[in-house]
Amino acid sequence: MLEQIFSPQNLEIFGQLGLATILGALIGVERELARKTAGMRTFALVAMGAALFTILSHSQLGGPQAPVGYDPSRIASQIVVGIGFIGGGAIVFTKSQVKGLTTAAGLWVSAAIGMAVGYRFYPMAIFSTLVTIFILVFLWFMENHIIKKLGSVAARDDDGDQ
Repeated sequence: MLEQIFSPQNLEIFGQLGLATILGALIGVERELARKTAGMRTFALVAMGAALFTILSHSQLGGPQAPVGYDPSRIASQIVVGIGFIGGGAIVFTKSQVKGLTTAAGLWVSAAIGMAVGYRFYPMAIFSTLVTIFILVFLWFMENHIIKKLGSVAARDDDGDQ
């Protein structure tokens, strides 16, 4: 029985689930540091869940033994719908401000990264994770430190204060 559990095919799947979990958690670290409600655990679970659904639809249910008319892309499309539902719950509108939009977008990307791992597109998943972290960290810095300062300078110029 142990040989069956630790077969080469299962070990690859375990590795895929582990990689998806790690990549999702890496994205979640930034959200955690930014003190957002969805953090490492949420992002790790989204990426791993998307990878698991993808693996199940692609390798376990597909192939020659698949039922007639089976389309593995249907499960992938439902992952997108499900993440849209979760992301919608992360977005809050209060006091004429929208909050949680970046977290929702991060969850959406985390699911896509999990799907990439599930389809064995490892370099794409790793690169996408790095780009996502760059966007969340560097572009946040740009938004909050450079653009807002430029905006306040422009506002002073409009008021005649120089």
